[in-house]
Amino acid sequence: MELFKIGFLSVGLADIIDIVLVSFIFYRLYQAMRGTIAIQIFAGLLLILIFSFVAQALNLKAMSWFLRTLTDIWVIAFIILFQPELRRLLVLVSRNPVVRLFVKVNADESIDEIVAAVTELSKKKIGALIVLVRASGIRMAVETGTKLDAQLSRSLLVSIFNPRSPLHDGAVVVKDKVVEAARCTLPLSNLSAWEGQLLGTRHRAGLGISEQADVIVVIVSEETGMVSIAENGTLHRGLTPAVLRKELKARFTIPADRSPAAIWRLVKANS
Repeated sequence: MELFKIGFLSVGLADIIDIVLVSFIFYRLYQAMRGTIAIQIFAGLLLILIFSFVAQALNLKAMSWFLRTLTDIWVIAFIILFQPELRRLLVLVSRNPVVRLFVKVNADESIDEIVAAVTELSKKKIGALIVLVRASGIRMAVETGTKLDAQLSRSLLVSIFNPRSPLHDGAVVVKDKVVEAARCTLPLSNLSAWEGQLLGTRHRAGLGISEQADVIVVIVSEETGMVSIAENGTLHRGLTPAVLRKELKARFTIPADRSPAAIWRLVKANS
Protein backbone atom coordinates (compact mmCIF):
# COMPACT_ATOMS: atom_id res chain seq x y z
CA MET A 1 0.00 0.00 0.00
CA GLU A 2 1.60 3.24 -1.18
CA LEU A 3 1.46 6.14 1.29
CA PHE A 4 3.45 8.85 -0.50
CA LYS A 5 6.26 9.44 -2.99
CA ILE A 6 9.68 11.03 -2.68
CA GLY A 7 10.67 11.86 -6.24
CA PHE A 8 10.56 8.59 -8.14
CA LEU A 9 10.54 6.52 -4.92
CA SER A 10 7.21 5.24 -3.61
CA VAL A 11 6.99 4.69 0.15
CA GLY A 12 4.51 2.21 1.59
CA LEU A 13 3.54 1.00 5.05
CA ALA A 14 5.88 -2.01 4.78
CA ASP A 15 8.80 0.34 3.97
CA ILE A 16 8.13 2.45 7.06
CA ILE A 17 7.91 -0.63 9.29
CA ASP A 18 11.15 -1.93 7.76
CA ILE A 19 12.96 1.36 8.42
CA VAL A 20 11.67 1.55 12.00
CA LEU A 21 12.77 -2.02 12.78
CA VAL A 22 16.25 -1.54 11.30
CA SER A 23 16.63 1.77 13.17
CA PHE A 24 15.60 0.11 16.43
CA ILE A 25 18.10 -2.72 15.93
CA PHE A 26 20.95 -0.28 15.25
CA TYR A 27 19.92 1.78 18.28
CA ARG A 28 19.99 -1.26 20.56
CA LEU A 29 23.36 -2.27 19.11
CA TYR A 30 24.70 1.17 19.90
CA GLN A 31 23.34 1.01 23.45
CA ALA A 32 24.93 -2.42 24.06
CA MET A 33 28.33 -1.39 22.71
CA ARG A 34 28.46 2.22 23.89
CA GLY A 35 31.58 2.96 25.91
CA THR A 36 33.57 0.05 24.43
CA ILE A 37 36.15 -0.09 21.67
CA ALA A 38 33.69 -2.18 19.66
CA ILE A 39 31.59 0.92 18.92
CA GLN A 40 34.51 2.46 17.03
CA ILE A 41 34.91 -0.63 14.86
CA PHE A 42 31.15 -0.80 14.40
CA ALA A 43 31.09 2.83 13.21
CA GLY A 44 33.86 2.07 10.71
CA LEU A 45 32.00 -0.96 9.40
CA LEU A 46 28.80 1.08 9.07
CA LEU A 47 30.68 3.74 7.09
CA ILE A 48 32.04 1.12 4.68
CA LEU A 49 28.53 -0.27 4.19
CA ILE A 50 27.26 3.21 3.30
CA PHE A 51 30.08 3.70 0.78
CA SER A 52 29.29 0.27 -0.66
CA PHE A 53 25.61 1.20 -1.22
CA VAL A 54 26.63 4.49 -2.85
CA ALA A 55 29.10 2.71 -5.14
CA GLN A 56 26.44 0.22 -6.20
CA ALA A 57 23.94 3.01 -6.86
CA LEU A 58 26.49 4.80 -9.07
CA ASN A 59 27.39 1.49 -10.77
CA LEU A 60 31.06 1.70 -9.76
CA LYS A 61 31.82 -1.98 -10.28
CA ALA A 62 35.46 -2.05 -9.19
CA MET A 63 34.81 0.05 -6.08
CA SER A 64 31.74 -2.05 -5.24
CA TRP A 65 33.76 -5.25 -5.46
CA PHE A 66 36.54 -3.79 -3.31
CA LEU A 67 34.17 -2.49 -0.61
CA ARG A 68 32.13 -5.72 -0.61
CA THR A 69 35.31 -7.76 -0.06
CA LEU A 70 36.45 -5.41 2.68
CA THR A 71 33.05 -5.60 4.36
CA ASP A 72 33.18 -9.42 4.42
CA ILE A 73 36.61 -9.34 6.05
CA TRP A 74 35.50 -6.76 8.62
CA VAL A 75 32.41 -8.74 9.56
CA ILE A 76 34.52 -11.83 10.30
CA ALA A 77 37.08 -9.77 12.24
CA PHE A 78 34.27 -8.05 14.14
CA ILE A 79 32.79 -11.38 15.25
CA ILE A 80 36.15 -12.82 16.32
CA LEU A 81 37.61 -9.77 18.07
CA PHE A 82 34.46 -8.61 19.80
CA GLN A 83 32.90 -11.87 20.86
CA PRO A 84 32.37 -10.65 24.48
CA GLU A 85 30.35 -7.63 23.33
CA LEU A 86 28.24 -9.73 20.96
CA ARG A 87 27.67 -12.30 23.68
CA ARG A 88 26.57 -9.54 26.03
CA LEU A 89 24.15 -8.29 23.38
CA LEU A 90 22.54 -11.74 23.18
CA VAL A 91 22.37 -11.87 26.97
CA LEU A 92 20.58 -8.50 26.98
CA VAL A 93 18.02 -9.95 24.59
CA SER A 94 17.43 -12.93 26.88
CA ARG A 95 17.07 -10.58 29.86
CA ASN A 96 14.18 -8.80 28.21
CA PRO A 97 11.07 -9.21 30.41
CA VAL A 98 8.95 -10.11 27.39
CA VAL A 99 11.29 -13.04 26.62
CA ARG A 100 10.99 -14.22 30.21
CA LEU A 101 7.21 -14.40 29.90
CA PHE A 102 7.72 -17.48 27.74
CA VAL A 103 10.49 -19.04 29.86
CA LYS A 104 9.48 -21.14 32.82
CA VAL A 105 11.40 -20.16 35.96
CA ASN A 106 10.52 -22.18 39.04
CA ALA A 107 12.70 -20.58 41.72
CA ASP A 108 10.06 -19.07 43.98
CA GLU A 109 9.88 -22.13 46.27
CA SER A 110 13.68 -22.15 46.59
CA ILE A 111 14.06 -18.53 47.67
CA ASP A 112 13.18 -19.19 51.32
CA GLU A 113 15.83 -21.93 51.54
CA ILE A 114 18.44 -19.65 49.96
CA VAL A 115 17.60 -16.72 52.24
CA ALA A 116 17.74 -18.95 55.31
CA ALA A 117 21.14 -20.33 54.32
CA VAL A 118 22.54 -16.88 53.47
CA THR A 119 21.28 -15.47 56.79
CA GLU A 120 23.06 -18.22 58.74
CA LEU A 121 26.27 -17.85 56.71
CA SER A 122 26.19 -14.08 57.16
CA LYS A 123 25.84 -14.33 60.95
CA LYS A 124 28.82 -16.73 61.08
CA LYS A 125 30.81 -14.56 58.61
CA ILE A 126 31.29 -17.48 56.24
CA GLY A 127 31.93 -16.41 52.66
CA ALA A 128 29.51 -17.65 50.01
CA LEU A 129 28.91 -17.25 46.28
CA ILE A 130 25.56 -18.54 44.98
CA VAL A 131 24.67 -18.21 41.30
CA LEU A 132 20.93 -18.41 40.58
CA VAL A 133 20.31 -19.24 36.93
CA ARG A 134 17.35 -17.44 35.45
CA ALA A 135 16.59 -17.90 31.73
CA SER A 136 19.59 -19.78 30.32
CA GLY A 137 22.12 -22.12 31.85
CA ILE A 138 25.84 -21.50 32.41
CA ARG A 139 27.14 -24.88 31.36
CA MET A 140 30.75 -23.75 30.99
CA ALA A 141 30.86 -22.58 34.62
CA VAL A 142 29.15 -25.76 35.84
CA GLU A 143 31.73 -27.92 34.08
CA THR A 144 34.57 -26.23 36.01
CA GLY A 145 33.19 -27.46 39.32
CA THR A 146 31.95 -30.63 40.98
CA LYS A 147 28.58 -31.73 39.60
CA LEU A 148 26.00 -32.45 42.32
CA ASP A 149 22.44 -32.32 40.90
CA ALA A 150 21.17 -32.30 44.49
CA GLN A 151 17.91 -31.03 45.96
CA LEU A 152 18.33 -27.46 47.15
CA SER A 153 18.11 -26.94 50.90
CA ARG A 154 19.43 -24.61 53.58
CA SER A 155 21.47 -27.33 55.24
CA LEU A 156 23.11 -28.33 51.95
CA LEU A 157 24.23 -24.77 51.17
CA VAL A 158 25.54 -24.22 54.70
CA SER A 159 27.44 -27.52 54.53
CA ILE A 160 29.00 -26.69 51.14
CA PHE A 161 30.32 -23.30 52.29
CA ASN A 162 31.62 -24.59 55.61
CA PRO A 163 35.36 -23.72 55.58
CA ARG A 164 36.17 -27.38 56.36
CA SER A 165 34.24 -28.60 53.34
CA PRO A 166 36.33 -29.47 50.25
CA LEU A 167 33.67 -27.75 48.12
CA HIS A 168 33.59 -24.38 49.91
CA ASP A 169 36.13 -22.65 47.66
CA GLY A 170 34.23 -21.44 44.60
CA ALA A 171 30.67 -20.81 43.51
CA VAL A 172 27.51 -22.86 43.79
CA VAL A 173 25.21 -22.92 40.76
CA VAL A 174 21.48 -23.25 41.47
CA LYS A 175 18.78 -23.77 38.84
CA ASP A 176 15.15 -24.06 39.90
CA LYS A 177 15.21 -26.38 42.95
CA VAL A 178 18.49 -28.10 42.11
CA VAL A 179 22.07 -27.38 43.12
CA GLU A 180 23.75 -28.21 39.83
CA ALA A 181 27.38 -27.91 40.93
CA ALA A 182 29.71 -26.56 43.59
CA ARG A 183 33.29 -25.29 43.63
CA CYS A 184 32.76 -23.63 40.24
CA THR A 185 35.19 -21.12 38.78
CA LEU A 186 33.65 -17.89 37.48
CA PRO A 187 35.09 -15.19 35.20
CA LEU A 188 36.32 -12.11 37.07
CA SER A 189 34.96 -8.66 36.30
CA ASN A 190 37.40 -6.00 35.12
CA LEU A 191 36.10 -3.78 37.91
CA SER A 192 38.38 -3.74 40.95
CA ALA A 193 36.33 -1.28 43.03
CA TRP A 194 32.67 -0.38 43.52
CA GLU A 195 31.55 2.98 44.90
CA GLY A 196 35.06 3.67 46.12
CA GLN A 197 35.52 0.32 47.90
CA LEU A 198 37.94 -2.32 46.70
CA LEU A 199 36.37 -5.59 45.62
CA GLY A 200 37.65 -8.99 46.62
CA THR A 201 37.85 -11.99 44.32
CA ARG A 202 34.43 -13.29 45.41
CA HIS A 203 32.64 -10.04 44.52
CA ARG A 204 34.55 -9.65 41.24
CA ALA A 205 33.56 -13.20 40.28
CA GLY A 206 29.91 -12.48 41.08
CA LEU A 207 29.98 -9.33 38.97
CA GLY A 208 31.85 -11.12 36.18
CA ILE A 209 29.30 -13.90 35.67
CA SER A 210 26.41 -11.41 35.96
CA GLU A 211 27.93 -9.44 33.07
CA GLN A 212 28.03 -12.49 30.82
CA ALA A 213 24.88 -14.47 31.68
CA ASP A 214 21.28 -13.99 32.77
CA VAL A 215 21.82 -14.84 36.43
CA ILE A 216 21.38 -13.41 39.91
CA VAL A 217 24.40 -13.84 42.17
CA VAL A 218 24.10 -13.77 45.97
CA ILE A 219 27.40 -12.93 47.68
CA VAL A 220 28.26 -13.16 51.38
CA SER A 221 31.41 -11.36 52.48
CA GLU A 222 33.79 -13.43 54.57
CA GLU A 223 35.24 -10.34 56.27
CA THR A 224 32.06 -8.48 57.22
CA GLY A 225 29.20 -10.92 56.63
CA MET A 226 27.57 -8.33 54.36
CA VAL A 227 25.10 -9.75 51.83
CA SER A 228 25.12 -8.44 48.25
CA ILE A 229 23.40 -9.17 44.95
CA ALA A 230 25.08 -8.92 41.54
CA GLU A 231 22.92 -8.55 38.44
CA ASN A 232 23.75 -7.31 34.96
CA GLY A 233 27.15 -6.04 36.08
CA THR A 234 25.64 -4.07 38.98
CA LEU A 235 26.23 -4.67 42.69
CA HIS A 236 23.60 -4.09 45.39
CA ARG A 237 25.19 -4.25 48.85
CA GLY A 238 24.12 -4.38 52.49
CA LEU A 239 20.90 -6.38 52.10
CA THR A 240 18.97 -7.61 55.13
CA PRO A 241 17.25 -11.03 54.99
CA ALA A 242 13.87 -9.37 54.39
CA VAL A 243 15.21 -7.18 51.60
CA LEU A 244 17.08 -10.12 50.07
CA ARG A 245 13.88 -12.19 49.99
CA LYS A 246 11.96 -9.28 48.46
CA GLU A 247 14.60 -8.64 45.80
CA LEU A 248 14.89 -12.30 44.78
CA LYS A 249 11.13 -12.74 44.52
CA ALA A 250 10.85 -9.56 42.45
CA ARG A 251 13.51 -10.80 40.04
CA PHE A 252 12.17 -14.33 39.66
CA THR A 253 8.42 -13.70 39.64
CA ILE A 254 6.65 -14.15 36.28
CA PRO A 255 3.44 -12.09 35.97
CA ALA A 256 0.30 -14.20 35.85
CA ASP A 257 -1.31 -11.78 33.41
CA ARG A 258 0.19 -12.43 29.95
CA SER A 259 -2.34 -10.49 27.92
CA PRO A 260 -1.09 -8.16 25.15
CA ALA A 261 -1.93 -5.13 27.32
CA ALA A 262 0.10 -6.52 30.24
CA ILE A 263 3.04 -7.34 27.97
CA TRP A 264 2.98 -3.81 26.56
CA ARG A 265 2.96 -2.32 30.08
CA LEU A 266 5.95 -4.52 30.95
CA VAL A 267 7.85 -3.37 27.85
CA LYS A 268 7.19 0.30 28.64
CA ALA A 269 8.27 -0.16 32.25
CA ASN A 270 11.58 -1.68 31.21
CA SER A 271 12.35 0.48 28.16
